[in-house]
Amino acid sequence: MITCENNDDYFFEPTLNRLLENDSLEWIFVGGKGGVGKTTTSCSLAVQLAKKRESVLIVSTDPAHNVSDAFGQKFTSQPLKVRGFDNLYAMETDPTNYKSSAYNLEDDDKKGLMSIIPELLSTFPGIDEAMGFADLMNFIQSLNFSVIVLDTAPTGHTLRLLNFPTLIDSAFEKFGDLGSQFSSMMKMFDGGANENNQLDKFRALTHSICETFRDASRTTFVCVCIPEFLSVYETERLILQLANNEIDVSYIVVNQVIFPNRLYENFMSRRKIQSKYLKQVKELYSENFHVIPVPLRPYEVRGIKAINSFGELLLQPRELPIVEDTN
Repeated sequence: MITCENNDDYFFEPTLNRLLENDSLEWIFVGGKGGVGKTTTSCSLAVQLAKKRESVLIVSTDPAHNVSDAFGQKFTSQPLKVRGFDNLYAMETDPTNYKSSAYNLEDDDKKGLMSIIPELLSTFPGIDEAMGFADLMNFIQSLNFSVIVLDTAPTGHTLRLLNFPTLIDSAFEKFGDLGSQFSSMMKMFDGGANENNQLDKFRALTHSICETFRDASRTTFVCVCIPEFLSVYETERLILQLANNEIDVSYIVVNQVIFPNRLYENFMSRRKIQSKYLKQVKELYSENFHVIPVPLRPYEVRGIKAINSFGELLLQPRELPIVEDTN
């Protein structure tokens, strides 16, 4: 597991307080299985960050775009200030629809062999999405916010996006081999050298973004799950993939947890099921991660007041409420 706080003597407090106190962080990804509360956690985290940082941007890369619903305000692909805040902005965008500038050949003077570059690159599965994501990250980075919170799509889609540097490298290497075979021909066409230079610049941009994401002092990933089999399983899969991509992950928010206080009897069976997976979460992660259990809310988390209240829950330490087996 990759964590920036992997120390035998370190106490992993079950809150997000240390994340909020880390002023060096520039990128905070929030992800997990669909329906576990990623957007609620992302928005709540962004609100708490806005109390400490100079400027905060929350970006939804989930095509469902629930950030607008959470704040009760319509957002677009450009940053818009969240009502009630001076330093919190939000935007919603879909990387799959983001057109990369790496092979934008709309100029009239780009013709001949160079005009087939988009077609050549498009032969690599997923390259459009990967290049669009790289350009999107570059655009977001250019906005110069103190910290950026990314509300990501469900796990599978997020893993594909985080693998974009490898995919782009592979595609460009194959394209480079093809380009070398036709180098003499390419010189015959205006703009050929410029287009090669453009591709080189884009590849350098990709490597720069990759280095930023692999820098634990600048980037971290917050996993969100609920105490059920599929969610815990996907969380482990996500953490392993993040480790393979050398992306820091030190926080796991366990949402919709049923605590014993004022518990009605008809919730006991559900709580026992949850307890089975809470025990797995504790065994898997408690020694190396901040595991933050969040109580099941009796209402839908929408609007600034509810989001702020949920955010405060992320800062309050709680033990995982595991039911002891009496059988």
